[in-house]
Amino acid sequence: MKQRKIILRYRGKKKELGLYVLPRGLYWLGLMFSRRSKAKNLLFSFDKETKMPIHSFFVFYSFLAIWLDSEGKIVSVKKVRPFNFGVSPREKYKFLIEIPLKEDSDEVMDFLDGGERFK
Repeated sequence: MKQRKIILRYRGKKKELGLYVLPRGLYWLGLMFSRRSKAKNLLFSFDKETKMPIHSFFVFYSFLAIWLDSEGKIVSVKKVRPFNFGVSPREKYKFLIEIPLKEDSDEVMDFLDGGERFK
């Protein structure tokens, strides 16, 4: 997997994030069957904007899903718990970031609303 850095902008703040770009053939896999301690921050990039829901079957820990539009603006942020079905934002999105919730994700959670609503 290729690694890529992006700048997240949220409520006038900026945060650089290191992500692994998931190859299209592995979009179905995402964080499934991974261990929280070894799980990576993932970036999914779609050809066009979509409202396709995601799920967390066989993901045995919670993760943060961040949906972005084609211009990189955050459309929605949700904490996704294990074995959830059909999680999606209300608006269309072009990019999806999945961040496993573990010690090193506290920085991102604090950046997004102080992390309070994701605990």
